[in-house]
Amino acid sequence: MASVKCYSLPEGGFSFDNCKRNNMIAEKQGAKLPKAKKTGTTICGVIFKDGVVLGADTRATEGDVVADKNCSKLHLIAENMRCGGAGTAADTEWTCAKVEAEMKLVKLNSGKPPRVIAAMMRMKQYLFNYQGNISAALILGGTDHTGPHLFEISPNGTTSPMPFVAMGSGCLAALSVLEAQYKVDMDEESAKQLVKEAISAGIFNDLGSGSNVDLCVIKKDSTDYLRTYASECAKGVRQGDYTYATGTTGVKKREIH
Repeated sequence: MASVKCYSLPEGGFSFDNCKRNNMIAEKQGAKLPKAKKTGTTICGVIFKDGVVLGADTRATEGDVVADKNCSKLHLIAENMRCGGAGTAADTEWTCAKVEAEMKLVKLNSGKPPRVIAAMMRMKQYLFNYQGNISAALILGGTDHTGPHLFEISPNGTTSPMPFVAMGSGCLAALSVLEAQYKVDMDEESAKQLVKEAISAGIFNDLGSGSNVDLCVIKKDSTDYLRTYASECAKGVRQGDYTYATGTTGVKKREIH
C-alpha cells in the first residue's frame, strides 16, 4: 500500500528566494535584469441617477515618450456598454474587441441587448486564464433592464461592482476627488463634472496621463460619447518672434560637392 510522507510543512508568507538569486546573478555575472513595465493612464467611472458616466485621459506613452496625444481609451462593447482601459494599449484594445464580438453573438442569438454582467464575466474569465499576464485594467460601465452597472476589472480577473471607481497610474489623485465629492443619486451634469475633475486631477498629478478629457454618458435609451470634453494640456502661445532675416548669421565658407 502506497503512503505519502510530509517531511516539512510549507512556510507561510512571501518567499524571497528568487530575489536573492536574481541579485547574485546581477552582481557576479553582470546580467541586466528586466525592469517592471510602467504604463500611464487615468480612467474612472461614476454611477448617477439615470445611468453611468465613464471618463479617460487621451495620452498614450512609450516609456518616457508621448506616442499619441489624442488616443481613445473608452472602447465600444455594445450599444449600452463602454469599457475604459488602462495598461498596454494592444492588450486593452484586443480584450475589448474580443468581448464586443461575443456580445454581438449574444444579441443575435437572444434577440435582446446583452446584460452588463455577461460582458463582465467574459472579461473576467479571459483575464483570469492568463493569470495577470495580459496588461489590461478595465472599467466596464453600462445599463440594462436591471439598471446601471459599473465594474472594476483587474488584470488578474478580480472584479468588483462599484458606485465609483478609478484605475491607472493616476488613479490615486482621481480617487481623492471621487471620494470627496461623490454623492448617491447625482444628476447627470454633476456626475459629468465630477468625472471631469477626477480625470483632470490624474492629468495634473501623473506624468503618464495628459492631453484631453473624454467622457461617455450611458443611459437607458441613449449613449453620448463626448470626445475632447475638456482640454487640460493646451499648447501655449509663443510670446516672442523667433524668426530671423536672411543674412543675420554670417557664412564663413561654402562648399558644393
